Amino acid sequence: MRLEVLLPFRIFADKADVLRIVAETRDGSFGLLPRRRDCVAALVPGILTYESEADGEVFVAVDEGVLVKIGDRVQVSVRRASSGADLASLRDAVRRDYLTLDALTLSARAATESLESGFVGRFARFHAE
Repeated sequence: MRLEVLLPFRIFADKADVLRIVAETRDGSFGLLPRRRDCVAALVPGILTYESEADGEVFVAVDEGVLVKIGDRVQVSVRRASSGADLASLRDAVRRDYLTLDALTLSARAATESLESGFVGRFARFHAE
């Protein structure tokens, strides 16, 4: 398979001859082998694992995103990704950087929605008068 890990402004990884891929979704981890049916999966922050003869087993910390498999091509599009030699440190990075930021993002969204609903309410009252 050919694996591409895409970030918003660059290609993080482009690997040929990938033997297997393991990704994480809300429903748990799932694996891809070369002859698996085409699919689309929503990814959660976690560890993406792939294996090739050239690189062996490689671990990549990824933020939320989407995985698309069509034929022998697998594209993973995520907001952020990082690699490292130590799996434990990558897991810590996911917890510290990606999951924490998601909590901050949710908090910011809630604040924005509150402001928007207040504005809409005032706007509706203004036009009712």
